[in-house]
Amino acid sequence: MRLLLHICCAPCLCRPLELCREEGLQVEGLFYNPNIHLFLEFSRRLKAVKLLAERERLPLATEETYGLERFLSDVRGAWPGRCRACYRLRLERTAQEAKERGFTAFSTTMLVSPTQDHAALREVAEEIAARTGIDWLYRDWRPAYQQSLARARQLSLYRQQYCGCLWSEYERYRDSGERARRSTEQ
Repeated sequence: MRLLLHICCAPCLCRPLELCREEGLQVEGLFYNPNIHLFLEFSRRLKAVKLLAERERLPLATEETYGLERFLSDVRGAWPGRCRACYRLRLERTAQEAKERGFTAFSTTMLVSPTQDHAALREVAEEIAARTGIDWLYRDWRPAYQQSLARARQLSLYRQQYCGCLWSEYERYRDSGERARRSTEQ
C-alpha cells in the first residue's frame, strides 16, 4: 500500500514512520501546516522534518509558504471547533495530494500525539476519504508517543512546546504569563 503521510512535526514522525515501514507500507511524507504560528516556529519545524526525512530516506513533499492567512481564514469563527477546522484543512490537502499522485491511502502523524482529539481526527478524515475516494489509514500510535520523543531527542531534532496554532501557543503559556505577572507585582 502506498501511503501519503501528513507530517505535523519531526518528533511526531519518528516512531510512526518506523511502524509504517514495519507494516510494509510504502510511505511518502507531506509537510503542510498552515496552522503553525509564528513564522520562526514554522521554519524550525520545517527544517527538522527535512533533516529527518533526509536521514530516513523518506520522500517528502513540502509546502514551504507560510500559510497563516489561509489558516486564519479557514478557522475564522470556529473557536470551539478550531481543531476540527484545522484537521480538515490539513487532511483535505493530504487526501487531494494523495489522489493526484496515485497513493492508495493517507494518514497523519498527529495520531501519535495524546493531546490530539482522535475521535475528531477520525471523523474528519473519514468524511474526506468518502468524498475523495482515497482510503484513510487510522492507527492509534499514542502508545508510541514517548518512544517518538525519545528518538527525536536522540537525533537532536527540534522539539516544539505547543501544537502549533496561536491558540495552542496561548494555552501552553498563559499560566506561565500569569505567574510572571504576579511575581513582578510582589
